[in-house]
Amino acid sequence: MPELYNLQSCRLPLLVSVPHAGTALPDTLDMQLSGAASTLPDTDWFVDRLVRWVPDIGAGLIVANYSRYVVDLNRPPDDAALYQGTTPGLVPRQTFSGLPVYRDGEPDADAVRARVKQYWWPYHHAIQRELDRLRQQFGYAILFDAHSIRSHVPRLFAGNLPDLNLGSFDGQSAGAGLLKVATGVLGNQHRYSHTLDGRFKGGYITRHYGHPDQHIHALQLEMSQTVYMHEDPPEYDPDAAARACKLLKTLLLGLISWEPGHD
Repeated sequence: MPELYNLQSCRLPLLVSVPHAGTALPDTLDMQLSGAASTLPDTDWFVDRLVRWVPDIGAGLIVANYSRYVVDLNRPPDDAALYQGTTPGLVPRQTFSGLPVYRDGEPDADAVRARVKQYWWPYHHAIQRELDRLRQQFGYAILFDAHSIRSHVPRLFAGNLPDLNLGSFDGQSAGAGLLKVATGVLGNQHRYSHTLDGRFKGGYITRHYGHPDQHIHALQLEMSQTVYMHEDPPEYDPDAAARACKLLKTLLLGLISWEPGHD
């Protein structure tokens, strides 16, 4: 079985997190999934591939290897709701389309606690250690949480998503200067539609770690999968991905160039 995550440490004060691109499953869960869930339709397909160049610019990269159907790393460990309305839980029982994840029965409370201990906590301990190291070295740290989702998921939101959905927990998870840099990069291009703190304001990772008053800033980017891939069936589009990577690199280099107090 694969490692729980792969971590490439930072040389600069930026860590990129990819919690939902993993597709590994423990054998016991693989046998329990329904037909609808067996293809892992809610995966953030290829986001790990889309950002694999991140260490080349000096930023760190942590990528979870296990599917979000094992446990969702972007949900609180107590499964408290982050958004109003229908949202996936800590251990999803239904797919984004509302179909059952399990063929027969669902994990009980003990099974959920075991998954949190085995899969959830190690990823978050790794993030915290890296952010603490960066803050000690540079005086601050930036966390960029990278996600993608199908462009249209009627059960979760009406209509089609904007191409790029930046989340800052309504400005609470990142300093105003850093947020100005990020929104400036998105606003200076015209290929992709974009929004700030719309349907996606940032999940647990953004909200938990992003505390500018403690010198840790966090942003989430939720990309429509049409930006860089074909959705049906999931297939990486190298040309579209290259265009997306060019903008992502500009965005991350902008974040790296920012310093607190130099807005």
